[in-house]
Amino acid sequence: MRKRIKINQTNLIFIGMAVGLAIGYLFPAFGSNLEFLGQIFIRMVKTIIVPIIFSTLVVGIAGHGDLKAVGRIAMKSLIYFEIVTTFALFIGLVVVNIIKPGAGVRLDADTSMPAGLTVKHHGLLDSVLNIFPDNVFDSAVRGDVLEVVVFSILFAIALTLIKEKGKPILDFCSALSETMFKYTGIVMYYAPIGVGAAIAAVIGSKGISVLLHLGMLIFSLYAGIIIFIVLILLPVALLFKVPIRRFVSAVKEPAVIAFSTTSSEAALPRAMEAMEALGVPRRIVSFVIPTGYSFNLDGTTLYLSLASVFAAQAAGIELSVGQQLLIGLTLILSSKGAAGIPRASLIVLTGTLASFGLPVQAVAIILGVDAIMDMARTATNVIGNCLATVVIAKWEGKFIDNAN
Repeated sequence: MRKRIKINQTNLIFIGMAVGLAIGYLFPAFGSNLEFLGQIFIRMVKTIIVPIIFSTLVVGIAGHGDLKAVGRIAMKSLIYFEIVTTFALFIGLVVVNIIKPGAGVRLDADTSMPAGLTVKHHGLLDSVLNIFPDNVFDSAVRGDVLEVVVFSILFAIALTLIKEKGKPILDFCSALSETMFKYTGIVMYYAPIGVGAAIAAVIGSKGISVLLHLGMLIFSLYAGIIIFIVLILLPVALLFKVPIRRFVSAVKEPAVIAFSTTSSEAALPRAMEAMEALGVPRRIVSFVIPTGYSFNLDGTTLYLSLASVFAAQAAGIELSVGQQLLIGLTLILSSKGAAGIPRASLIVLTGTLASFGLPVQAVAIILGVDAIMDMARTATNVIGNCLATVVIAKWEGKFIDNAN
C-alpha cells in the first residue's frame, strides 16, 4: 500500500512562489493580470488584524490577573522585556537602513490607506494626541493599529481591575483569539495562490531583478539577528553570570523545535522544562516564559522593523528618523501576542503598513520568503525568553546552580 505524501503549508507556499516566478518570467503580460488574486489574499489578511490584536492583547494582559500579586518578578520582567525588544528594534532599523534591501523594488504606495506619514507635518504633541482614539470603531474601520492597541491596553487594565466580574469578557476574548487563530489558518490555505499571483504580478511588471532584493531582505534579517545575539543577548548573559555552556545545551532543543515548526507555542512546554532543569524555580519559569511570549518577541520585533522599512524603500518613500521610531513604537505594541502562531507577524505588519500608508502588497511579496525568515525570528524569540527566565532568577537571587 502506497503512503500518501503530505505537503505542508510552507512547502506549498514555496511551490506557489516558484510557479508565480515561472509565470511572471515566461508570460509577463499574463502574470501582471494575476494581481487581483494577490489582492484577494491581502484583503482576507486585513480582516484578521483588528480582532486578533484586540483579543491577544486583552488576554495577554488581563489573563495574568492582578500584576501586584506577582510583585517584583512582574516588574523586573516587563522592564527587561521592553529594554531588550527596544534594542532589537533599533538593530533592525540600523541594519535595514545600511543594507537597503528594498531600494529599487519600485512598489507603488497604497494610496487607499490612511496617510499616517503625514505626521511629519505635525508637531510632537499632535503625534502623541493621534495615538489615542476618539472612536475606537472608527479606528478599527480605518485600520489604525496604534489606536486599536492603545484602546486594547486600557481595556485590559480595566478588565483586570474588576477581577471576577470581568471573567466572561476575558473568556470571550480568549475564545475570539482562538477563533481568529483558526481563521488565520483557513486564510493561509489560500496563501500559495495569493503568493504565487503576487510574485507573478511583480515579476511580470517589474522584472526578475526584484528577487535580488528578497535575497537581500533575508540576508538583512539573519545579519540583524546575529548582531542582536552577539551584541545584546551575550553581554546580558555575561552581565548576569549565566552559565552559558549549560544554557546553550538546555535551550538547543526548544530552539530547534521553534526553528523547524516556526511556532514559539510548539516549543513552549520543552522550553519550560529545560529552564526548570537548568535551575530556574518553577514559579519564575511559569510566569516569565508565558509572559515573554506576549511581551518579549526579540526576533519578531527585529523582523517587523526591518520589513516595514523595506516596504517603504520598495515604494521609494523616505522615512525620517522620527517616522521610523513611531512605526517602531507601533510594532512593539501591536506585536504583543504574535508569537503564538506561525505567520502572525505578517498580520501585524499588514496592519502597520496600512496605518502608515505604506504598500501592503509588500506583504504578499515578503510572504514568498517569509518561511525562511520565520524560522530565524521564532527561534530567536524562544532563545530570548529562555534567557529572560535565567536573568530574572539571577536578579532575584533564586537561581539554583545544579552544576555545584
